[in-house]
Amino acid sequence: MPVPDFLLALRDHVGHGLLPLVGVTAVVIGENGDILLHRRADDGRWATPGGILEPGEQPARAVVREVREETGIEVEVERLASVVGQEPHTYPNGDRVQFLDLAFRCRAVGGEPDAGGDETLEVRWFAPDALPDMPPRILARIANAREDDPAPYFLV
Repeated sequence: MPVPDFLLALRDHVGHGLLPLVGVTAVVIGENGDILLHRRADDGRWATPGGILEPGEQPARAVVREVREETGIEVEVERLASVVGQEPHTYPNGDRVQFLDLAFRCRAVGGEPDAGGDETLEVRWFAPDALPDMPPRILARIANAREDDPAPYFLV
């Protein structure tokens, strides 16, 4: 995934040190209950669309932008589905991050699946019982968003 300019500038100052970042994730649920996923260009794995919150950006607007950029689908945010502090992660280049992930339940309101950008290899809708292999943290986001409870899930 492309690294935002603000983060590249910050890395110039801190090197590979651990950075706390805010990520936004969309769990887009179709009218028939299918889940929108994209296959990431950086690692080839299926995932929910999302990205890094940029300075001054509102989380719900950021997740709408990320879904459009990565999948071609226009969405409306329905609610906050989960707030989870993830474990620290080290990228292949040595950069260390720890994300606070804000996952939003969204619904599609337009657009067509499009993998034409540089972040996505493929875009597809999957039935909830036929999801591809994904990390447990992504499956947990999907499960939380599919629940009818309007209160967001906070991992304690």
